Amino acid sequence: MWFQNLLDRFCRVMAFVMVMFLAAMVVMVFGNVVLRYAFNSGITVSEELSRWLFVWMTFLGALIALRTHHHLGTDSLVSRLPVLGKKICLGLTHVLMLYLCWVMFRGAWQQTVINWGSTSAVMELSMGYFYASGLFFSVVACVFILSDLWKLLSGQIRESELIGITESDDMPHGDPKNSPQVTPP
Repeated sequence: MWFQNLLDRFCRVMAFVMVMFLAAMVVMVFGNVVLRYAFNSGITVSEELSRWLFVWMTFLGALIALRTHHHLGTDSLVSRLPVLGKKICLGLTHVLMLYLCWVMFRGAWQQTVINWGSTSAVMELSMGYFYASGLFFSVVACVFILSDLWKLLSGQIRESELIGITESDDMPHGDPKNSPQVTPP
């Protein structure tokens, strides 16, 4: 319980960091556009730093989506399985995702090591920091997935949580009365 609360607080911190990154990107890009058109100058670092912030923001958003189960998915087969089948499928997907986290970690580690000595063109920072976003993602995603797998194996997961996707509020929920009616012209 305390660990889940810690992970939830960590996600709130990541969401705040994403907002700060987005605000910085908007200010830099808009400021650069105004400076270029109005004063024929610009902020040299804005394009490169905005690109770096965008990459980090994307990975942070993917982590939050992973933690809150708001990722894309389909449940057409799994929803028809009995509870045990749903649990087995969920466990298998978690094991597969852990393997993919390892693959991503290994690739990001190699890129970070290879590019540690290279510097970016404008900021002159190590490109290793750019590729470290993949390292951060894979490690934190692994923690999130292991947490969910532990909940599954320890029986702390409800039957309604066995299907890992969330339906959109805009879509009908399978009830024919909620289906949109098409009227002929």
